[in-house]
Amino acid sequence: MKIAVLGGDGFVGWPTSLHLSARGHDVHVIDNLSRRWIDTELGVQSLTPMDSIQERTRIWHAETGRRIHFHLIDLARDYDVLKNWLAEHRPDAIVHFAEQRAAPYSMKTDRHKNYTVNNNVNATHNLLNAMVEIDLDAHLVHLGTMGVYGYSTVGAAIPEGYLPVGIETMDGETVSQDILYPANPGSIYHMTKCLDQLLFQFYAKNDGLRITDLHQGIVWGTHTAETKLHPQLINRFDYDGDYGTVLNRFLIQAAIGYPLTVHGTGGQTRAFIHIQDSVRCIELALGDAPARGDKVKIFNQMTETHRVRDLAELIAKMTGADVAYLPNPRKEAAENDLVVRNEQFLALGLEPTTLAEGLLEEVVEVARKFAYRVDRSRVPAVSAWTKDIARTVETDPEGKRLKSVS
Repeated sequence: MKIAVLGGDGFVGWPTSLHLSARGHDVHVIDNLSRRWIDTELGVQSLTPMDSIQERTRIWHAETGRRIHFHLIDLARDYDVLKNWLAEHRPDAIVHFAEQRAAPYSMKTDRHKNYTVNNNVNATHNLLNAMVEIDLDAHLVHLGTMGVYGYSTVGAAIPEGYLPVGIETMDGETVSQDILYPANPGSIYHMTKCLDQLLFQFYAKNDGLRITDLHQGIVWGTHTAETKLHPQLINRFDYDGDYGTVLNRFLIQAAIGYPLTVHGTGGQTRAFIHIQDSVRCIELALGDAPARGDKVKIFNQMTETHRVRDLAELIAKMTGADVAYLPNPRKEAAENDLVVRNEQFLALGLEPTTLAEGLLEEVVEVARKFAYRVDRSRVPAVSAWTKDIARTVETDPEGKRLKSVS
């Protein structure tokens, strides 16, 4: 297939682009490179050194003989450019990663909240609008988040997108209906993914667009089979308090002798997936497209769940790292359970990668190799969900703040 990967320069987008290209697809990356600009804004860089997207695609061609094409387009702002590109190239499938993906970043300030809403919601709507306008019958696969469900539980497993409910009619009978599982976003970022769901429902119903929405857990790990082919194909790896995901952050902290920072009680249960499984799930979803007129197909893209404090204890035992319990910058329940259904991907042949010590050690080895690139001042998570919470945030977990002399 000809596949457009929107946001193909990013943390999941880049290894997905390589994975699909390796399987013979004609891959076109569309990206505005905003994640690289955010690195500059935050004053932090990927732990792993990243070449330009042009150099990355050149190395891929040199190693494999296959080409990945790059197109610089801002989906949220360049509607006509996007529409014209789609009309000219008419891809068979579109993989949509082109959204600001960090919950803490989306909560930093009012400006960051506005940016996240404008970028994410406009990008999704511009894409859907353009597909209808040019009558493009491409299968759209969108990377969403488990966070649309919230992290609370009522003692039942979270279904894959739809909740069967019984509704009492005016004459006292009960009729069955499938509804979207009630949205319960925990940040502005998660809220934009909830809005995406509604846009998808409308355009599938109104215009017959074929859409798959993947509610993904937290991604961990560094390498995929394709990124291992050459040092310059390495994926980006975030360790800072805004973009670093919790398990990867623990592994980096352990590698550089930084205390593992657990916020609150550590009783938050999260869903996880390894980066290799993430790209495999994209491939499986592309091969299982809904028919025109079908409702949006929704998968829970995760393989296991863990409490944050249990992960910290696991890494501490493995590496000898200390664990620091700090105030929580997020507004969330101190403890929660999380039971999630993911039968659809298992039925399609996914063989889940779980938290094996070898893979955890692999991440630690990468962190140690590039430890010289770490700015320790960027490790703490300091973006607070409310102004009241901001007053409690710990910005110096290592206790190295300069003391005044009396």
